[in-house]
Order: sequence, then C-alpha cells, then structure tokens
Amino acid sequence: MADVTNMQNQDLNELLKVRLDKLSALKESGKDPFVKTKFDVTNSAKEIKDDFDSFDQKTVSVAGRMISRRIMGKASFAGLRDGDGDIQLYVSRDGVGEEDYASFKKWDIGDIIGVTGYVFKTKTGEISVHAEKIELLTKSLIPLPEKFHGLKDTDTRYRQRYVDLIVNPEVRETFVKRSKIIKSVRKTLDDVGYLEVETPVLNTIAGGATARPFVTHHNSLDIDMYMRIATELPLKRLIVGGMDRVYEIGRIFRNEGMDTKHNPEFTSIEFYEAYTDYKGMMDRTEAIIRNAALAANDSYKVSFKGVDIDLEKPFARKTMAQAVLDVTGIDFESFAEDNEKAIALAKEKHIEIENGKETWGDILVSFFDAFVEETLEQPTFIMDYPVEVSPLTKRKPDKPYLTERFELFIMGTEYGNAYSELNDPIDQLERFKHQLMLRECGDDEANMLDDDFVTALKYGMPPTGGCGIGIDRLVMLLTGNESIRDVILFPTMKPID
Repeated sequence: MADVTNMQNQDLNELLKVRLDKLSALKESGKDPFVKTKFDVTNSAKEIKDDFDSFDQKTVSVAGRMISRRIMGKASFAGLRDGDGDIQLYVSRDGVGEEDYASFKKWDIGDIIGVTGYVFKTKTGEISVHAEKIELLTKSLIPLPEKFHGLKDTDTRYRQRYVDLIVNPEVRETFVKRSKIIKSVRKTLDDVGYLEVETPVLNTIAGGATARPFVTHHNSLDIDMYMRIATELPLKRLIVGGMDRVYEIGRIFRNEGMDTKHNPEFTSIEFYEAYTDYKGMMDRTEAIIRNAALAANDSYKVSFKGVDIDLEKPFARKTMAQAVLDVTGIDFESFAEDNEKAIALAKEKHIEIENGKETWGDILVSFFDAFVEETLEQPTFIMDYPVEVSPLTKRKPDKPYLTERFELFIMGTEYGNAYSELNDPIDQLERFKHQLMLRECGDDEANMLDDDFVTALKYGMPPTGGCGIGIDRLVMLLTGNESIRDVILFPTMKPID
C-alpha cells in the first residue's frame, strides 16, 4: 500500500509541475489567469437547459469549471459545470479565433473558464453554447481525482469537501436540499407567530441537556466557560420575559464520541411556546417534518435504508411503559416506583445498572433502550418518560413519577425531544440537586445547577411546551444519507499526522 501511495504522490507531483510550467508560460505571455477580477455571467446552465425554447440562438455568458473536453482538430466539445449544473460547449477555431482556440487546447480539466456565445442544439439534440469568446479565469494546479470518474474515498471526501462538491453532483444536491429543509423549518414556525432569536454559545454553566461539554478559558475574565450543549435554558428565560413563541436554529457542541449519528458539533432547532404542552409540541413537530419533506422532495414519503417512511399520516403515539410492554411483555406500570422489583428484572434480563441509577424510572428507560428503540421504524412519539431522566420536565398530574415528555423515533433513531416545561421553581431546584448527586457519582453528563434559571422561574413562567429537533438527522432522513458526515459540509475529522 505504501508503494502505491508513493507512486500516486510522484504522479501528482509530475502533473503539478506540468501545470505550474503552463502557469509560468501564461504569465510570461501576459495572460496571468489570476489577474482577472470578474466575469459577467448572464445565465446558469440549468436556466438554459430548462427553457431552451427561450434561449435558442440567444447570446449568453456562462462560467464554471471545465469538467471534460474532446478535441477534434478545428473544433472541440467541452463540458462546463457551474453552481446549478452542467452544459456542453462547442468551441471552434472559426468561432473564437485561431489564437484563442490554440490557447484553449492547452488548458486543463479543472480550469475555470468564461464563455460567451449563442445557444443551440447539436445534431444529437444536446443543448450547447456555441463559443464566440472564451477566457481562462482561473488555472487549476491540481488535477481532479481519478480522471474525473468520481471521488469515492469517504475520508478524502470529508476532509476535502471542496473536491467532493466539484466531482460529485449528488453531494451538492444533498446540501441544496439541506438549505431547503432549514428554510422550511423557519417558515413553518414563522407562519404561526414564532420569533427567531439568538442566545449565547459561551456560557458559565453547561445546561439544558444531559451531555459532556467542551471547556474553554476566557483570558480577560480568567474563568472557564462552556460551549453550549443546548439552547433550552436561555430560550425559556425569554418565555419568562414575555416572548411567548421563540425558536433558535444554531450550532450545539458536545464533547462526546463520533459515529454515523453523532458529530461533536451539530445543528439543532429548539422552539418554545407559552400556554401549550407536550401534545401541542407533537402537532408542531409533525408539521415541521412534514413540510420539510415536501420542500426537499416534493413528497411526504421518503425511503431510508430501504424502508419506505410515510410522513403524511398522523404519527403514532405510545407511552414508554406501553412500548416496553408490547415488546417484552413486562408491565412496568403494574409495579410503578418499586425499585427492588425493577432491579431484579434488570438482573434477570442482563441489563446493566449504572451507579446512582438504581431506580424504577432509570431501569424502565434501560429496557426501552435495549429492547424497543430499534423496533420503531415508522414515526412514533414515545411519551411519558420517568422523572429521573427528565430534570426539566413537568410531572404528570395523575402519575407524578412520570413526566409530560416525548421523543420522536423513526427507523430506530431519535429525531426530537419535547416537554411540558417544568415551571415550578421549587421542584426544579430539587431536580437540579438530584443531577448534582449524579455528577458526584461520576456522571459528568448530568446537569449543573443553574441558580439564575431557578430565579427566573421564581418570577413566573407560564405553562409552556418546548421541543428540540436535530437538523442534521432530519436532513439524513429526508435525503437518504445514513451518515451524519454526509449532511455536514465540514464534519469533525481526526487530524492527519
């Protein structure tokens, strides 16, 4: 393998030298391609191809990267790729002049060029631009990979996303859809009176989620600070302040492992609405996902990992205890809050119990994680989580050992997390204290005590529903990508030595 790599590097160095020699020759002849400051583009490849009848015989100016070329003596065909698609160029000595045609033949695949000419169809029916003027706008010094047959190595694709975008049009389409999805999410909430806001990325307390934070240091204040692990607590402060419907789409940072579903920095949306509850959040969540699917794919149905997912019909709703009963036959509700029986069942089913989590509620969640989660293919809201795992959630009035919380599962993956928000400051303080106990037991993902948030609640927060949705996972679902790295333009990568 090392010998192959060395040969590839030698070949690349030789090609680079050839292109550098060409660049030197251009500069010596007064045609430095890096001097050019602008080129007036009138139309894109997609515009021309989508409406040929309007452009037939019309003069246009297009620009982009030369991705192919076929020289045939006095005339040549070339492929040009711009930000919207590809279009064929017909370049001839009679059309652009002998000098420019001779120069064109010396250019390389990957060079960025500008072309002015008229639109026509070839004898084979290919929509093309008949070049009347052609310019080299930027010289490409490194050849495109694999003679432009595509960049397949995923490590290289993620590290050099710019090359990935050049040679793999389907990758660009994924990120076009990502933009449409985010626009749709915003519109869904804006249309019902939500206000988009911004909250701090740097905080003195890492709160709002069960996660390990990144720690940094503020030199001027000489204090450690945390990159946010959630936007929840600042947004709920705004609800206290009378901003009744707020949301934020932003980057979240969690110092945890990486796999196909997790990246240390990711994008989420959290939205909070006064005077509603977690059932109201279910309705909002369905609308957000349904509208995003339509925006990205013009359809409410998607295929993921070979399974057809129907996002149009109402999502299923099931309590966590019922879901566990359906799969395992164990009715946790029949022995609610009986820690000893729950521990015995966990041992019987070989469920590991973490230190400090020897409770009925924690063990119910462990059973769900072990036996149920992966079985949930079609969209399903799992409701009524135990209070032990929901430190920011309002209790169910008739079952105070449970909370009004749901998570949305599709294809065995969590896509959203929502609460009827806890607004009792006394209860909230006790929940924070329980989280501190877990931290003392070694759980460095447990919540920190946020005194100021408790103070905010003491001023009074109305009944509120709140929800968080992972944008990256939603994009994965709606674009059919199975790795989070395929939907983040610049995923976190281990440095190359």
